[in-house]
Parts: sequence; C-alpha cells; structure tokens
Amino acid sequence: MYEEFYKFTGKPFQLNPDPSFFFQSAGHQRAMAYLRYGLQQGQGFIIVTGDVGTGKTMLVNNLFRELDSTNVVAAKIVSTNVNENDLLRIVCSEFDLPYERLSKAALLKNLEVFFKSCIDEGKRVLLVVDEAQNMPRSSLEELRMLSNFDYKGMPVVQSFLLGQREFRAVMRSPGLEQLRQRVLAAYHLKPLTPAETETYIKHRLAKVGWTSDPQIENDVYMGVYQFTSGVPRRINTLMDRLLLNASLDDAHALTFAGLRAITSEIAQEQEAEKQEDEGPDRPPVLRAARAGTAREQSGAEPRTEPIGDQAAIVEIRKLEAKLAVMQRAFDNLSGDLNRAPEAHAAAADAAGSRRGMSWWMAAMLGTVFGIAVAAAVYFLR
Repeated sequence: MYEEFYKFTGKPFQLNPDPSFFFQSAGHQRAMAYLRYGLQQGQGFIIVTGDVGTGKTMLVNNLFRELDSTNVVAAKIVSTNVNENDLLRIVCSEFDLPYERLSKAALLKNLEVFFKSCIDEGKRVLLVVDEAQNMPRSSLEELRMLSNFDYKGMPVVQSFLLGQREFRAVMRSPGLEQLRQRVLAAYHLKPLTPAETETYIKHRLAKVGWTSDPQIENDVYMGVYQFTSGVPRRINTLMDRLLLNASLDDAHALTFAGLRAITSEIAQEQEAEKQEDEGPDRPPVLRAARAGTAREQSGAEPRTEPIGDQAAIVEIRKLEAKLAVMQRAFDNLSGDLNRAPEAHAAAADAAGSRRGMSWWMAAMLGTVFGIAVAAAVYFLR
C-alpha cells in the first residue's frame, strides 16, 4: 500500500530474508567471513548462533547466492526437531534421493553413494542446518557420523550449523566432545549498534528507490534502536508499520511523535495479549503489576515501552502497585466477611447472651471501618 504512495519499487522492510537486502554490519561481515573460511577448508563444522531475528537465515541465503553451483552441491534443512532416522530422510529428500519406507542402513548407503558421485564429478557437498538448537542429541551425533565419510582421502560432506543462543549450551553438553572437536570456528551474531541501525534503515530504503520521500527525523533512528534493541527483524516490523501509518495520514515525513504513537500502540497490544494469555481469573491490575515486576527483575526482555514520557510511566507503575495493595486489602476484608456467620455463631454460643453478640458486631464494624480508612489514605496520598 505505502509502496505506491512513496513510489517505492518494492517493500523495503519485508520479513522474508531476501538476500538482495543483505546488510553488511560488522557482525554480519564477520559471520560471513567464518562461513567463507569454512567453505575454503571443505571439512568440519562451522557454527553461527544468534538471538531470534538477528539475521541468521539471511546469512544462509546470502551464502547460497554466492555459491558456485557448478562446484558446490548445497542443501538447507530447517525441520530439525526430528530423530536421527527422520533427519536422514530429510537430508535424502533435499538431495532428491529416495527415502520413503527405507531403513536407516539403506538411507546411509544412498547418501554415501551420492556423496562419492559428487566427488567423482569434482563437486563438494554442503549441508546447512538452520534452527539447530531444536535438534535432539541423537540427530547431532548422526551429523557427526556423516562427517566421518571420506573418499579419495577427503571428506565427502561439510555441515554448517545455525541456531539460537541456547545452542551454545547444547554444544557444551557432556557426550558431544567428538562433535566439538570437529568444529572449525564458531561465531555469535549480535544485534546492530545505534549507528548501524540508522545505516540499516537507509540501506533497505535505498534498495527500493527511496529519495528522501518520506523524510526521516534524526530522532527516529535512535527511537527505533531503543524500541527494537537493534534486532533487524524487529526493526523491519516497526518501520513497516511506521511507513504504513504515515502513508495513511498522507504524510511525507516520519516523525518522532509518529514513532512514539506507534510504539505506544504496540506496547498496549502486547500487554493485552499477555492478559489474555493469563486468563480472566486474576484482576487486570494485578496481572499488569506482576508482569511489570517480573520484567524489571529479570532484565531479559527487550524494551517494549513507549518512547518518551518516562515520568508518566513511572507514575502509572506506582499507581498500579497501590491498586494492587488495595486489592489485597479488600480480598482480606472479603474473607473476614465470609467468615462472619461462623464467628457470629461461635460468639453467641460462647457468650450465651445478646450482649456478647452485640459486642462482637461492634468490634467487627470497627475493624471494617479501620481497613477502609487505611486503604483510602494509602491510595490518595
């Protein structure tokens, strides 16, 4: 929609990892250097890890674009949460080999014959495994066994493993020593820096013919970085939405005020989704207070608050905390009232007179009034 309004030749911030949009940040350049080094060696494993959305799949797609199809036979698998037999079937399928209703021995034999035929033709075989953090240990061990195949004094297949941060812990697990010994190099891909975020946005816009329409305020770049933590996929999502809203308003400039409005909407949507996930059995105020406390204590989640108005955000959180205290006070009060009939009967039996019952009712009313006054004073101060 906004592509026509701004006369773009395409969609600049699509989520699909199109290698034509590949951005060579310092981290991505280094990761590509590791992959190219691995290709030159022609053996062993290269491992690249990174958090969700940092561009690991884009790296693979860019690598495949660079490969010489006459020299390298490459395949990529993504469905990695499978046992070793199914993994072999997926690999056979990617190389157009038969795999249905075949035993493990038959699958391995077909792969070995195929690998050797590639060597005879002067070609090398590359297997790229994406989302490797989902692989069971047995499947990782099967990949290691494939790397043991050799022919004419050289390995017949090489593997690149790409996964999320937790894959590093998987690789350190006991029992994977033999696989670790075959790793030539490993690199962890980090998010973009503030300066790289600005360059990244301009790079993708330039790819679709951007000529400063819309104009972008300087503060927008830092605002995008603060909200997305420099993660490319989050940048794409935010910029796509920002461009859409600007075009709907017939605006030819992306402003910090417009960005702040979008980030506020996103934060509200995320909070609503969390409340829906937690269910209706807990008051919304308590759910919001608990979620905010957990975020502050863990420090693990990226910043998703609206940009600016930080003082207002702090006041809102204080208000939520006070409301939470009031909620607990009224919950206690409700429990006391629910127990009133039993206490009433006990007091009557113990005193055996109307005077004892009247004394108990007066004490109860005094307690209720005290709690209500204390709660009101705490809330209003």
